[in-house]
Amino acid sequence: MARRSKKKKRWSDLSDQQRGAVVVVGVVQVGLLVAALRDLWRRPAEEIRGSKLVWLPICFVNFFGPLAYFRFGRKR
Repeated sequence: MARRSKKKKRWSDLSDQQRGAVVVVGVVQVGLLVAALRDLWRRPAEEIRGSKLVWLPICFVNFFGPLAYFRFGRKR
């Protein structure tokens, strides 16, 4: 069976639209991370479900971490 080699795309290989999408997704991801870390830092431990030390590394999981923190980590 012939094996196809996939060549990694370089930034220069992407179209302007693809580059823009990558930048937008990156900005959103970093923005969510910063917002989650800021909230985690400022919020008293009594208002957080679980330990702050547990939520800290979870926040660094792409998109899922900050969203999980905002959905499940904060007490209302």
